[in-house]
Amino acid sequence: MTATWFGYRDAPDDDGAARRWWHEHAEEYLDDHGAFLGDAGFRWGPEGLTEAEARLLGDPRGARVLEIGAGAAHCSRWLAGQGAQVVATDLAPAMLDAAARLDARTGVQVPLVEADARALPFRDSTFDVVFTSFGAIPFVPDPGRVHAEAARVLRDGGRWVFSVTHPLRWAFPDDPGPAGLTAHRSYFDRRPYVEESASGRVVYAEHHRTVGDHVRDVVAAGLRVRDVVEPEWPAWNDQTWGGWGPERGALLPGTAVFVTTKD
Repeated sequence: MTATWFGYRDAPDDDGAARRWWHEHAEEYLDDHGAFLGDAGFRWGPEGLTEAEARLLGDPRGARVLEIGAGAAHCSRWLAGQGAQVVATDLAPAMLDAAARLDARTGVQVPLVEADARALPFRDSTFDVVFTSFGAIPFVPDPGRVHAEAARVLRDGGRWVFSVTHPLRWAFPDDPGPAGLTAHRSYFDRRPYVEESASGRVVYAEHHRTVGDHVRDVVAAGLRVRDVVEPEWPAWNDQTWGGWGPERGALLPGTAVFVTTKD
């Protein structure tokens, strides 16, 4: 479905827009970014920070791990190779189909489950770690439900780690060049970015939370914030990915990774 209007406005429930958009654009997304992500690679964001470098999830060996908003399950495949017992979920069938093809290509099999991150089909206290790399949270109007579900399926002492677009970016145009260095809207304007079809149906929606909002959301779910990681743009990375690139990355943070625990 083609978008004919886009902008910032208060939007009603997106009526499955995220599922439709990621299902319809799965192949395009993977064609554009699959090589950078790696068939069995784990990057926390466009800067390129890997879990092998950051170790935000702890020792993966033998850990029971759930990835939500997994896309083609690149991160889960890497964790499986490190000895973790991983399950990957996504709500877009085409993404899970792509994940199954990558499983076959790499020889690394990851259990794949179609599920909304706000209603996970797992028992309480099932996992040692739950995580997402840019999945789920930006694409729902009620991220508190995602945090609550992550907390529910975590064992006591477990970790919930998620990366999102750095909230500061919301004030700047989504442009990797000089035009993206001048703020043009309020950081505190929480209206979502919305794309609509000619009939007025939501095609795509992305939701903004400030740093404080993210902290309050996880605390409300009974979790404790342990760290907030803001990856710097590395000298080796010359790629442009949407609004991310080396010019803007040298001056403004692009990704925030929140590390939380269920105490």
